[in-house]
Amino acid sequence: MVPDVLDLDLSAGSAARRYGGRVVGDRRDVGVSDPEAIATSAWLAADPDAVRLAWEAWGALVHGYCAKALRDRERAADCTQETFVSAWRARERFDPARGTLAGWLLGIARYRVLDAHRGAHRVPTPVEDVPQTSSPASQGSQAAPDLLADRMLIAHALESLPPAARQVVELAFYGDLTQAEIAEQTGLPIGTVKSHMRRALLRLRADLEGGALDV
Repeated sequence: MVPDVLDLDLSAGSAARRYGGRVVGDRRDVGVSDPEAIATSAWLAADPDAVRLAWEAWGALVHGYCAKALRDRERAADCTQETFVSAWRARERFDPARGTLAGWLLGIARYRVLDAHRGAHRVPTPVEDVPQTSSPASQGSQAAPDLLADRMLIAHALESLPPAARQVVELAFYGDLTQAEIAEQTGLPIGTVKSHMRRALLRLRADLEGGALDV
């Protein structure tokens, strides 16, 4: 969809060689984080493969957010495409020091969703599973999409963590266990638990702080 519009050619093998990954057929035979690192490096280099690599890494995340926020498959597809087109045109504004490319793309998607709602002359309806807030009415039109985006970024960041680190975070936040209790339950040294937690929190913060300026 997006790559067709931009008419960008994908040479996955050459992209992986340039940016440190290994490709098998159309799928990179590497860990979850490696395709994202490859896509980010290609994006920063303005490589012709960058949009397709970003689409492979985060297209499902962006489209899932747009679909949940808009509840309209056709508008969600348009919004997703507009997100990647806008992002590519404004690629020089992405700053990896401020956050991840996933967070930046979803930040742009938030604006595209709000544009879609404004174009339809209506306020977004609350999405499923997103808690209501006591925000003033003037903030209500943005609250649900923002909460949804944050939740999806957190879920994406957790999925991107190595299994051991993900287990530590889930036990801490969902199991309400202390680091000592996690070490006892998993059999991991307490220092390893602390390291996993620190790296995971840095990843979560990078994603959540990677929101984009309007482009």
